[in-house]
Amino acid sequence: MGMNIPRRKLGPQGLEVSALGLGCMGMSEFYGPADEATNLGVLNAALDIGINFLDTADMYGAGANERLLEKVLKTRRHEVVLATKFGNMRGSDGAFLGINGRPEYVRSACEASLKRLGVEHIDLYYQHRVDPNVAIEETIGAMAELVKAGKVRHLGLSEASAITIRRAAKVHPIAALQSEYSLWTRDLEPKILPVCEELGIGVVAYSPLGRGFLTGAFKQIDDLDAGDFRRSNPRFSGDNFAANLHLVEIVSQIAREEGYTPAQVALAWLLDCAPYIVPIPGTRSIKRLKENALAVAARLGEAQLERLYGILREQPVAGERYVAASMSAIDRDDRIRQIK
Repeated sequence: MGMNIPRRKLGPQGLEVSALGLGCMGMSEFYGPADEATNLGVLNAALDIGINFLDTADMYGAGANERLLEKVLKTRRHEVVLATKFGNMRGSDGAFLGINGRPEYVRSACEASLKRLGVEHIDLYYQHRVDPNVAIEETIGAMAELVKAGKVRHLGLSEASAITIRRAAKVHPIAALQSEYSLWTRDLEPKILPVCEELGIGVVAYSPLGRGFLTGAFKQIDDLDAGDFRRSNPRFSGDNFAANLHLVEIVSQIAREEGYTPAQVALAWLLDCAPYIVPIPGTRSIKRLKENALAVAARLGEAQLERLYGILREQPVAGERYVAASMSAIDRDDRIRQIK
């Protein structure tokens, strides 16, 4: 049975998606063992309740995540706004091989994704990370050719800087910027959100629950599976873990006061930030899926919202959001580029 999930528009060309999407990465990698039957149940349940925005990437499980979605798309393609990404290359053994934004790679990556997904077109195609060795105009130009060929409907960027976004938008309309954004990751606010608002670009917020930390589900590092990549994430490590529990307590206190769960409060805050922001929490649980979906109906008072907006003023988050190697792949305005 469907819920009353409102729709939001991404970008200047009218792409419309459910106000809450579903990030599918964890169904194939990074968060410990997963069961295909369970994952398929969650994917179908999302569509059943009105969440139509499914987010994947060719690197998730080295193609496995796209093949998982193909099993749902085979019968429910017309219900789905499908987003996938290219740019993070991986070998057949899963090894990370670097970032590639060369035009010839854009075309080959798209063809490979279409085949794995079993579809004729991708609704929203992102460059997953900006290649510092290729001018963004070249990469977006190749992506625009995919639009002309009918293989892609809308274009997006992921973890791009304000300068890169402006340059890209001059080549082709950009529907969405996907970046990490949550109560404890606010990097977008000073420069990037204003540019997105000015250019009419939607913001798709991944890890809107702080990789699960903001839900209050984790009290110690041993609550995570042995193969969970969060064990090496700086914010989950050592003293940072204990320090960041303070942030969780603020969210949990407001949740108790208002009769919501911490996850619903964190998502409701994001949804309130701007009408062009669409969070895409991931989950492998139908129960969690429905809990998250109810955030679209959560209403927080001005006092609670102000407390949440000021959460990092009370105590800054401890630790970077990625290890150093991954942070170096994030596009920044102050990064010296080889290509101008």
